[in-house]
Amino acid sequence: MDKTFLIVNSAREVVSKKTEHHHCLVEVLVPKKGFNRIIKSSMKILVTYGSTSAKQGVFVFAFLLLVNCNIFAQANSQPFPWPDGKQCAVSLTFDDARASQVNGGTALLDAYGVKATFYVVPSAVKGQLEGWKKAVASGHEIGNHSLNHPCSGNFVWSRSKALEEYTLEKMGAELIEANKQIKEMLGIDCKVFAYPCGQTFVGRGEGTQSYVPIVAKMFDNSRGWMDESANDPSYVDFAQLTGVESDGKDFDKILSLIEQAKRSGQWLVLAGHEMGEGGDQTTRLKMLEELMKYAANPANGIWLAPVGTVANYVAAKR
Repeated sequence: MDKTFLIVNSAREVVSKKTEHHHCLVEVLVPKKGFNRIIKSSMKILVTYGSTSAKQGVFVFAFLLLVNCNIFAQANSQPFPWPDGKQCAVSLTFDDARASQVNGGTALLDAYGVKATFYVVPSAVKGQLEGWKKAVASGHEIGNHSLNHPCSGNFVWSRSKALEEYTLEKMGAELIEANKQIKEMLGIDCKVFAYPCGQTFVGRGEGTQSYVPIVAKMFDNSRGWMDESANDPSYVDFAQLTGVESDGKDFDKILSLIEQAKRSGQWLVLAGHEMGEGGDQTTRLKMLEELMKYAANPANGIWLAPVGTVANYVAAKR
């Protein structure tokens, strides 16, 4: 069979090669999902014209593909439909079940009616059990942050629980055990997870493996750490939500992140640790108060909600 190849590298660029006789085979390379339907519908017309003129069929196909790609691009550029006309979503998250989170942090959030997501390590919950029970009763979301907080052995403090020495089986067993202990203490089933240190591997060298698939099977969504961008609700992998650091930042810095998310209709997940006035790995209470006041003004178009709430909404809309 004689062949004609169309290589579509974008919605605007079409390169046509040799055409012979009355039959043609078109190969199309496209960069995005969602074009299959367009290509198939255009191919039907190409075959019709190809029975009389392969060259004419090629031109018709190219024209229709460009038109349809333009329509698709316009549809794809529509902003994500956040609830009540909001322009973006923001989630406040905190890791490790640190004492400051329930000794002042949750009280401030509750004063503004804001609910956050706390990714906890069971052993830390035990030290402030009553405070965490109150946090659950107040409506805050509790997530799994592993049993022992394993990270790379390059962190000296993690050498005895280094991810390089873990297997997928060991990681899976510890995540199950952490879920079990959290339920025993707080009476909840964890639906969300955050990767300790934002690291998603076990093993080393050629034996390195990702434990993202294990997490994806166990939890509705999972968050990273020290990422550089907000999440695109139309594209994001729920097993690898980005988490942007909130520790050590004043409100002006956080506001710039929010404004960027608003321009793109994104979902900004802020990730912190201690909740206080200052210090290492601390999300400042002053910043949080300014953020909550800003989000409370409908004119600013911010939907402030826990990770699970936003993720469920996004999944339903997608």
